[in-house]
Amino acid sequence: MSERIDIHPENPQQRLLAKAAEAIRRGAVTVLPTDSGYTLACRLEDKSGVERIRRIRRVEEDHLMTLMCRDLSEIGFYAKLDNTQYRFLKAHTPGAYTFILDATREVPRRLQHPKRRTLGLRVPDGRIAQALLDVLNEPILVSSLSLPEHDDPLDDPDDFPNAVIAQVDLVMAGGFQPASPSTIIDMTGDRFRLIRAGQGPVPPELEED
Repeated sequence: MSERIDIHPENPQQRLLAKAAEAIRRGAVTVLPTDSGYTLACRLEDKSGVERIRRIRRVEEDHLMTLMCRDLSEIGFYAKLDNTQYRFLKAHTPGAYTFILDATREVPRRLQHPKRRTLGLRVPDGRIAQALLDVLNEPILVSSLSLPEHDDPLDDPDDFPNAVIAQVDLVMAGGFQPASPSTIIDMTGDRFRLIRAGQGPVPPELEED
């Protein structure tokens, strides 16, 4: 059974952020509120945490997770950026976007697309997620909180099913968070492409896949 901490969505308490950060450092799989809904989260280097998240979501090993970063400079450590990509990211971070970029050597191969060597990265705009990343002082891997047997969005921690509560270590409850997926943009080709329209406003210059 997981531990729950109720954290203020606009002014998250520092002692609770510190508690959550320490739990993640120790290997906790955590439910975290973001600007695109609740997500499952673990440390970048936590291989067992990644495997647990995939079991919770009942997805295969080739299901890729997203690296959630504090800011653009941190994205630049894990992804290769040219000037055009940098300017685009600067204009759209933080926000409810996931950017597909070529991964650097700092990213474990098991977390990259097996053929393209790419990775999804994002900088959240939600207060709790940003504050946690600041305290943790490192990025985290995230995957949307969804279960195949639940059609309704998991947007209220008071209504999380036992299938979630029993399989995670910590729930950071920040109240109702609408489950609206991030907008996904592939930035690896000659032209940036819209892969999925989500909460982040779609830049008009993008082509839809």
